[in-house]
Parts: sequence; C-alpha cells; structure tokens
Amino acid sequence: MGRGVRRDSSQIRQDLQEEIQRKLDLSRELTDEEVERLIDEEILAFSSQSYLLLAEKLRLQRELFNGIRRLDLLQELIEDKEVTEIMVNGPRDIFVEKRGHLYRWHKEFSSKEKLEDVVQQIVSFCNRSISKANPIADARLADGSRVNIVLDPVALNGPVITIRRFPEHPIRIAQLVEWNSVTREAADFLRQVVIAGYNIFVSGGTGSGKTTFLNALSEFIPPGERIITIEDNAELQLKRAENLVTLEARGANLEGEHEITIRDLIRTALRMRPNRILVGEVRGAEAIDMLQAMNTGHDGSLSTGHANSPRDMLSRLETMVLMGMDLPLAAIRRQIASGVDLIVHLGRLRDGSRRVLEIAELDGIREGEILLRPLFAFEEEGEEDRIVRGSLKKREELLHTDKLMAAGMGRS
Repeated sequence: MGRGVRRDSSQIRQDLQEEIQRKLDLSRELTDEEVERLIDEEILAFSSQSYLLLAEKLRLQRELFNGIRRLDLLQELIEDKEVTEIMVNGPRDIFVEKRGHLYRWHKEFSSKEKLEDVVQQIVSFCNRSISKANPIADARLADGSRVNIVLDPVALNGPVITIRRFPEHPIRIAQLVEWNSVTREAADFLRQVVIAGYNIFVSGGTGSGKTTFLNALSEFIPPGERIITIEDNAELQLKRAENLVTLEARGANLEGEHEITIRDLIRTALRMRPNRILVGEVRGAEAIDMLQAMNTGHDGSLSTGHANSPRDMLSRLETMVLMGMDLPLAAIRRQIASGVDLIVHLGRLRDGSRRVLEIAELDGIREGEILLRPLFAFEEEGEEDRIVRGSLKKREELLHTDKLMAAGMGRS
C-alpha cells in the first residue's frame, strides 16, 4: 500500500494483529519478549510503506501486545489503579467504576468474536470452562480480580463480563479509619475481639466491601496461628500470615464431574488442624458446616454473607442451613446463637462511600428468637457537597466478655 493511502487506526491494528497471529509459532510456548519482537518487526514493515508517528507506533505496540498476550483493550482498565469495577455489556457497551461512580468508557470491542476470545482467555487462566451449553462462569485474573462471565443465549446482548478489582496492596484497618469507613474506637474494639477469638460474620449488600473488610480484620489475627482460607475464587490476601493454607473451590467439568464445593473444603479443613477458618463468603448449604466449625473449638473464625442488616443476616443463615440439612428451626437458631458471636454490617451510602453501619452482638435466644444487641451503630449527621456526614457511635458495652478474659484482655 502506498504512502499516500491511510487506513482507519482500528483497521490497521486488526490487520497487523491478524498478520502477527498468522506468523506465531503455535508449536511451542512463546515468551513475551519473542511476541514483542514479532510485533516490532510487523510495525516496522508497515511503517516503511505507510508513515506512522512515533506516538502511533508506541500505541500500536501496546495495543497489539495486549490483544495477543493480555486482555485486549480491557488491559488498559485492568492497569488503571483508579478503576474498581469493569462492566462489559456486550462488545459495544463498557462501563467502569471510579471513586464510587459509574462512567461509560469511550472504547469498544471490534467484534463479538474478539470479546469471546477475551472470555476464553480469562477462563483458561484459572482452569475454568464456559460455553453455550454452560454459559455462566466465575473466575479470577492474575492480579486476584474477581470475574463473572455470562454468555448467550443467557445474555441477550452478547458476552457480559463483570470484573471486581482489588487493590494491589491489601487495605488495612488504618486506611479504613482514615477514610471514615470505621471509627478508631470501633477498630480498636474489633482488634480486641479478633485477637480474643470471637467468631464474626461480616454482612452487607453487593459492593459494600465485605471481602476488603474481612481481609482487613485478618491483620489482627496473632502470628503463629494456623489459618485456612476457603473461597470460590481466591481473593483474600493475608500478607502477614505465616502458617497459611489457601483453598479454592472447583466447578464441575464438562461432563458434570469432579466438582469440589465450599462444603467439601470446610470438611477437609477441619482435618488440617486449623486455629481459624476464614470462608470468603457463605452462600448456601455450607453455612451448616461453617457453624459446626465455629461450635467445635475453631474460635476466631470469620466469614461474610449477603444481607441488608444484622437481623437479615441471621434469617439468611437460617435459610442457608435449611438448604443443606432438614433441622427444626429452633435447633438451627441454637447453632447460630452459640456459634456466632458478632455481626459487622457494612453498607454503601448514596455518595458511594462504604461504611460500617452496625456492630451487633448475639445475646442468646429469648422466646424462640435470637437477640441482637447493637454495640455500635452509624448515625447520619447530614450531607455536605454531596458527601454524607456521620460516624459510628457506641451504643452498648460487650456483654459476653468470657473470650476477652480468657485472652487476658480484661473487659472491653
């Protein structure tokens, strides 16, 4: 093609990528350096026929490498530290969350097929599979980001990808205090009860920061304890733990076999001499296994669950136990009341901020109902420049201090 003829930049990239992929040696695993060298050669050959500015060459180099070895145009968002969520609603509609607000992204995939290639790249990384016969999958990226994928015919507007980003370095309680997500007084209280081995459920709605908060709480676990984490997709980052075992559930293969569930992993974990068990999220029948672990000497165990309030978390736990075992409701409530000590409830306010809204203590059963005592509760104090003002206020003292006393920490 002569120098005077120019093509659309996306067409140039597509043509170059097709040519590079045609020349790739698929008989062996190529290194990133080899792929970069081939990309440079093709850009050089093209620029000898059609002039390219240096900025265009560098952009093409980056985009071609991302398209071949990374997640195509999504890689740019993955590398943007301000992006906390990526939502792909088919090839044309991409939205991102930054600083608690959603924005439409200006870029789009060149075709549905290109987006499907990215989908297969994501699931292959963590040995998952997805197809029209099995169109829903959960996966994770190399950086630990959580991914949910839905294909057609379930998703009518094409492949849907939702990526929940996590910070490169785990958020610690000190940062949450600085961001007003929790008060220093409440953080100090939580430090004490985690050290003392209170069993805690972190509840909240979608996107309220449950996994982040669970990870932050884990920094209070004393060194030397054996910790086992159990998750659908490994997301927890317990950087300070030395004696740590990380377990991840596995879905069934294409034949519907070899599934390993959260329930299987909790039962296995009990044979691994854990001091504490951390379950990333309890969603179903595994709730009974988690409660049994809490009731059989594994004090200090932590987990999360979807709920709209601490009371709703209790109702959800009852329902989840019934999914796995046919027990009288009274027996289930006794299991919950004796196993769970505290519920920390998180919420996302209208300004996008994530806050601890309540810390409640379970106080046994009265007249067939589990009693909840609010130890801390969020009190809103108005709004200024669209920022919700308020803080977590102390309501009651911890009633059951036996674990604190046993840990030599006196009364809370």
